[in-house]
Amino acid sequence: MSSLQALIFDVQGTVCDFRSSVAEQARLVAGDRGAHIDWGRFVDAWRYKYRPALDGILAGARPWSSVDRLYRQALDEVIEAHGLQFLTLDERERINVAWQAITPWPDAVAGLRRLKPRFTLVTLSNADVSAVINISRSGGLPWDAIFAAEMAGTFKPDPRTYQMALRYLGIGAGNAMMVACHKYDLLAAGALGLKTAFVARPLEFGPDGDVDTAFDARFDINARDFLDLADQLGC
Repeated sequence: MSSLQALIFDVQGTVCDFRSSVAEQARLVAGDRGAHIDWGRFVDAWRYKYRPALDGILAGARPWSSVDRLYRQALDEVIEAHGLQFLTLDERERINVAWQAITPWPDAVAGLRRLKPRFTLVTLSNADVSAVINISRSGGLPWDAIFAAEMAGTFKPDPRTYQMALRYLGIGAGNAMMVACHKYDLLAAGALGLKTAFVARPLEFGPDGDVDTAFDARFDINARDFLDLADQLGC
């Protein structure tokens, strides 16, 4: 790891707990009208529409759209399925914007602060640039720069997203490490020569969620959280 200069972080799921954050905002907006709803499962249903939408764009089956609008379109479908048609357009927008204020995992900020003196810390998210800015400001995330797939006009795991981050950093693939809790993200980055760090987030989809948290020999580092990552990188 002596040549390692920069750590590139996925944000939604890896750095932040989107499920609890979005569920709480939806619960507050709905109030007593939604007392019968399991808001965690509501967010699960919403999030599960996200990846197929991105894949549809990558395959050319649907036109380009910001992630914010993809979430907003999917929200209406989830509201219909859960019988929440009482939610007004303004209330739906308030729920949708919760994705831009998701809360960091408890170890995230402390771990990043330990890593920052030694490494350049940047994001590489499929979320919109504006969303990552808002998430970072609200969560106090100490990035050196914010990159998002939107800047490459595509989405991860398209190789152009990782190449864009390396270009802006001005370093070679071997001098950077992708950090994520999603294995597809790490495998795509690793195929381009980036080092990889898997961080397990067993609660990404709640206590009963189906999440792959198994450590994997294909990655350079497997860590329990960001504090463990800092330990393994000698920070």
